[in-house]
Amino acid sequence: MKNKILLIVAVLISSVSFAQTTPSFGVKAGILSSGIRGDAVDNLNNILDFTKGGITTKDYTGFYAGGYGSIPVTENFSIEPGIYYSLKGYELDGSLNLKGLDFLGANAKAILQSQYVDVPLLLKGNFGGFQIFAGPQISYLASANLKTTAGVLGINLLNKTMDATSQFNRWNAGVTGGIGYQFSNGLNISASYDYGLSKMDANHRVNAYNNAIKLGIGITF
Repeated sequence: MKNKILLIVAVLISSVSFAQTTPSFGVKAGILSSGIRGDAVDNLNNILDFTKGGITTKDYTGFYAGGYGSIPVTENFSIEPGIYYSLKGYELDGSLNLKGLDFLGANAKAILQSQYVDVPLLLKGNFGGFQIFAGPQISYLASANLKTTAGVLGINLLNKTMDATSQFNRWNAGVTGGIGYQFSNGLNISASYDYGLSKMDANHRVNAYNNAIKLGIGITF
């Protein structure tokens, strides 16, 4: 992991050396829909099929915000390093539907909330405002909390949050890419996809990986 970070720093330094114009900076924020992929999730979903909809899994809706720099390399291409705070996660919902007793509304929910610091290094092409970008991304897990709730008849029976940070790999490597559009006033919009390459499990025994879809709006100064 340290070698990957050093490689990113080396590329950034070299790109600055060959930059043709002055670098610019900007800020960006948006929403994201994150989930987990891999054998562990596939096995879980197969088990949940037997509940006939009683238990379901779904992606978690969070947000991200941060800043970036844009370092021109040619007229149409630039290097864009960035740093973002990202709230990611995963949800598991359960309900008890008994014929004639629907009014009970028995349900339970477990939400994994993960706070990451994402550091992407993008190669971006700009063609008349239309942008396409891709590159590696290193992520650091600041914290991970598992929140469980359960209730019946509108009464909250369980509401517990536990620290699960130690169960997950602190450092994650991945790739990210997407498209966007930059207006003449510096305002820009983007849609991107993060694809994790490192196992989330701290012991690297479970095949589970992060992924996320991001929609953002930013401004370049």
